Amino acid sequence: MHSNHLLLEEPIRMATILEPSKANFFPAMTKIVGTLGPRSRSVEVISGCLKAGMSVARFDFSWGGSEYHQETLDNLRTAVKSTKKLCAVMLDTVGAEMQVVNKSEKAISLQQDDNVILTPDKGQEASSQVLPINFDELAKAMKKGDTIFVGQYLFTGSETTSVWLEVDKVDGNDVHCIIKNSATLAGALFTLHASQIHIDLPTLTEKDKENISTWGVANKIDFLSLSYTRHAQDVREAREYLSKLGDLSQTQIFAKIENIEGLTHFDEILQEADGIILSRGNLGIDLPPEKVFLFQKAALYKCNMAGKPAVLTRVVDSMTDNLRPTRAEATDVANAVLDGSDAILLGAETLRGLYPVETISIVGKICAEAEKVFNQDLYFKKTVKYVGEPMSHLESIASSAVRAAIKVKASVIICFTSSGRAARLIAKYRPTMPVLSVVIPRLKTNQLRWSFSGAFEARQSLIVRGLFPMLADPRHPAESTSATNESVLKVALDHGKASGVIKSHDRVVVCQKVGDAAVVKIIELED
Repeated sequence: MHSNHLLLEEPIRMATILEPSKANFFPAMTKIVGTLGPRSRSVEVISGCLKAGMSVARFDFSWGGSEYHQETLDNLRTAVKSTKKLCAVMLDTVGAEMQVVNKSEKAISLQQDDNVILTPDKGQEASSQVLPINFDELAKAMKKGDTIFVGQYLFTGSETTSVWLEVDKVDGNDVHCIIKNSATLAGALFTLHASQIHIDLPTLTEKDKENISTWGVANKIDFLSLSYTRHAQDVREAREYLSKLGDLSQTQIFAKIENIEGLTHFDEILQEADGIILSRGNLGIDLPPEKVFLFQKAALYKCNMAGKPAVLTRVVDSMTDNLRPTRAEATDVANAVLDGSDAILLGAETLRGLYPVETISIVGKICAEAEKVFNQDLYFKKTVKYVGEPMSHLESIASSAVRAAIKVKASVIICFTSSGRAARLIAKYRPTMPVLSVVIPRLKTNQLRWSFSGAFEARQSLIVRGLFPMLADPRHPAESTSATNESVLKVALDHGKASGVIKSHDRVVVCQKVGDAAVVKIIELED
């Protein structure tokens, strides 16, 4: 494992710190995934989220039925049309999640040093003495002294709404615990996490499969977030399942790493998955606090070198109830960018938080500031060294395009791509300027009808740092005569000018295929 120094430009002038932040068409190169829920499902709020910088909407199936999520998604589509901002859709599975079921939804008060029993008996009412759980085998996995954590939907880390339990004894299927801190649990569902224990639950549950094959298929989801991924086999099985569901064979699978077991098999999971989500809430419970920063740096470095998007969760928890993040959280967001995150995932902050739009806006501003001081030069050298020689054809074109763009101080890189792979490779080298990926639709047939592909590829770049997609007119093939290429290029340049990224006399680097060859060219704009 290479030591991954904080990638900061040296030295930072005080004047830079005091400069006011500039508004920009692209709020930040780092993407923001927002979880839509009770506080963020109206057309009005979703439109605000899109304008503030959300480019992926996450639908968490741990709670809320498919009808509920369908209403939210219909509102998202209306908001996308009215704001003209593209947004991808991510379905987040429940996975091997253990839950405490509180049917009455009455708040449960737990006092430090009292005893509480965890039981698989679903008929029981949840109370201060008994917590019914959805998993029959917990008693088999636990022993005296083990720790269990129970919290609301997501672990807040706040010790008043979540509770630590220590196992006192196991009695048949019941687990007797001592309460380590006083807390009040409110809501219908709490997540239960047993530290460093293997839980024998399937990664893709029957309920998940049902949600994917109905809601997922109907809505052609762009991303599947595979909760509690523990082995590469989990990803392979999910991929095989998706491959049988028509359009979903194009859905990208993001492995969500939530526990020690997933971390142990990280390298093989990374090989199989299309991207990684580091679920720091759960990992923060499974790992000792002093190790959390280390796994983050190591995992992000590996994702960066593999050229696969890395998404970080749980960054501004306190904004669930407050308008400003804490100092630690603001620093944490910036460090996530400097460590190499492609995207920041907001959970409770947008799902049930009081300030979903403001949260997205502040996270975007912090990301943009961190990007200004990101040491691209060091990062580029490290990546080239890691890739080694001889480089593949595509890799060498991508790295050359980025190097050229930096040398000529280009304001944007325009990349023509049909699968999205070329654009992602350019983004892997973390250019300091935006990459406009012009996705050229491909004609495909299933013997019955002809259709154009491209929409998936365009939306899937909405989670990659620095990539901004644009779907070209299907009448322009990707490898074509120079005349049609020129017209597509003109459209891309016009798009760049309209959005304020390209100004007159700017230089632009273009990466495209001409016949069998890939070409990188530098254009200087006249007017």
